[in-house]
Amino acid sequence: MCGHCGCGSNAGTTVLNLETGTETVMQRGLPSHSHDHDHPHDHDHPHDHAQGHSYFHNHDHRRDHADHNDSHASAEGALVELETRILAKNDALAERNRAWFQGREILALNLVSSPGAGKTSLLERTIRDLRQELRLYIIEGDQATAFDGERIRAAGAPAVQVNTGSCCHLEADMVARGLQELRPSAGSIVMIENVGNLVCPALFDLGERAKVVILSVTEGDDKPLKYPHMFRAADLMILNKIDLLPHVDFDVSRAITNAAQVNPAITALELSARTGEGLDGWYTWLRREAAAVRGAVFS
Repeated sequence: MCGHCGCGSNAGTTVLNLETGTETVMQRGLPSHSHDHDHPHDHDHPHDHAQGHSYFHNHDHRRDHADHNDSHASAEGALVELETRILAKNDALAERNRAWFQGREILALNLVSSPGAGKTSLLERTIRDLRQELRLYIIEGDQATAFDGERIRAAGAPAVQVNTGSCCHLEADMVARGLQELRPSAGSIVMIENVGNLVCPALFDLGERAKVVILSVTEGDDKPLKYPHMFRAADLMILNKIDLLPHVDFDVSRAITNAAQVNPAITALELSARTGEGLDGWYTWLRREAAAVRGAVFS
């Protein structure tokens, strides 16, 4: 989990309302905990003797190693407990988000991918094509800058930029704070563009109805096997940039087979956000999911 990957859990997260320019700093931190760093250690130390010379005392290495191993076991146990508490807290907040979405018949989607797979480009194209038909709101997640949020706003959708600092994923409380600024209307669609990362976002529920994983054909077709947790958590896999297939070594059927191997229930769509090829399948899926949230019959 993120205790091992370098995330700065105490880093300030900022939420920027791109409509009003209001920026809020979220004071975030780990649950309070303590570590006992006073574990016993024996060190070589000089002793003066009557003979008038000093030498280094040879200590019991077996006992030292036992103490050292016990200390590491204790630290690992404390870390596991801490991670469990973090995920439990996030899951509780995610359930609040989910209830909030359901009570307003809002379709919430969590878009995840590696950096550069085309999440923002897909959102831009979707907004431009469907903004007269569907009410779309975007929570844009990045570690820094509002570049992508401004692109979304220029495409024609209300957007909130959440910058996570050194954290490599969005969490449920960040989404909740973003929703306070975004204020999506009942019956709308909220798309959450997560930080580009195929590892940690798989662990953190945001309260979404579905995860949509975007895999570019410029990546490897073995990605579903290399990052099984993400593809197992996703309901839909979008193979993006298919206009580049003649120029890259990517086997579409192998990618779909690999995804089905880790998640037999996953749906796969092939498209190009740049050329528009295959977008009808994505739009049909969106309409169907939105109708299901509203309890409507989709035809």
